[in-house]
Amino acid sequence: MHYIHQLPKWPHFQWDYERLMPILGNARHQQGLLLGGMLSLGFQFRQQTNLENLADEVTKSSAIEGTIFDPASVRSSIARRMGLPPEKEGFSDRDVEGAVDMILDATQHYDQPLTEDRLLGWQASLFPAGRSGIQRIAVGKWRTPAMDPMQVVSGPISRDRIRRKHIHFEAPAASRLTGEVAAFLKWFETADGTDPVLRAAIAHLWFVTLHPFEDGNGRVSRAIADMALARSEGSAMRFYSMSAQIEREKQEYYRILETSQKGTLSITGWLEWFVGCFERSVVGAAGTLKRIMAKAARWEQLNKRVEPNERQRKVLNALLDNGDEELSTSKYAKLAGASLDTALRDIKHLIGAGVLKPGSRGGRSRKYTLVPSR
Repeated sequence: MHYIHQLPKWPHFQWDYERLMPILGNARHQQGLLLGGMLSLGFQFRQQTNLENLADEVTKSSAIEGTIFDPASVRSSIARRMGLPPEKEGFSDRDVEGAVDMILDATQHYDQPLTEDRLLGWQASLFPAGRSGIQRIAVGKWRTPAMDPMQVVSGPISRDRIRRKHIHFEAPAASRLTGEVAAFLKWFETADGTDPVLRAAIAHLWFVTLHPFEDGNGRVSRAIADMALARSEGSAMRFYSMSAQIEREKQEYYRILETSQKGTLSITGWLEWFVGCFERSVVGAAGTLKRIMAKAARWEQLNKRVEPNERQRKVLNALLDNGDEELSTSKYAKLAGASLDTALRDIKHLIGAGVLKPGSRGGRSRKYTLVPSR
């Protein structure tokens, strides 16, 4: 078995333009429609959409690797940096802050050169405690020969507790990394006439194949692709999330990566999948946009009835995000981080303002819902 980085002409990738052009043309058309539609909306809508998609990018890219973040914490971290009211008071944990640091640097400063120092900083930000789970790992540095062979493996544990490994991929030897990363960065910063969306796909495959870190390679590779996509649009505003779509298609994502890394330097199959995933991400963004616009319109109505305090705003946001579900006093208290007495006072205030209405049951089982929009 050989890997593409072992081939004599590595990393001179090839692809079939004729096969790709119809797919790429459709994807770029959808991209243009989305960007045009967003630019026709007000700044508030664009800013909220940007926030939601950046948060999706952080949470879903981490989820692909099995790391689960609280979405509200991620949104609050990004909102604070954008000068918007956060959903949660206080600061997020260091892992969330580090993942947010990486994606904001990649997308908000997309026009600045990608350098070795930035890549090392991104990986270090993902592991602020210097550990992946309970295991101490190398952060802010390339992997060393002591870590060879660097393999991506899976497999069940047998009865004698020995893992029967299936090797999906083996990365280049650590001794090659200095030259390999330098070649990648030179290519990334050199215009060669390749379509920018294809460049995002190539960059992702190339970097994840190098696998230069002990951990965090997938998330850094997806951040590099996000940076390339931001360059394709000439905008730091993110109106879709590639990682959210990849997470939905995770099984196929891993399959096509493994197939491409064990194949030839003709990567048409990988490019087809990536461009298709990109188009599905862009088309799906219309649903997110519709939800954000509906939420904003609802807030416009609510603000005419009441000037909510921070606790009330947090709870109302949660109701709007979760389909106007029922609310009990205890649930209000939990969402707001308040006592039951404070929760009941807030609820009574919102009922008096015509924002909430009580259900038919009384006592402790009473539920409250938002007054329907008009």
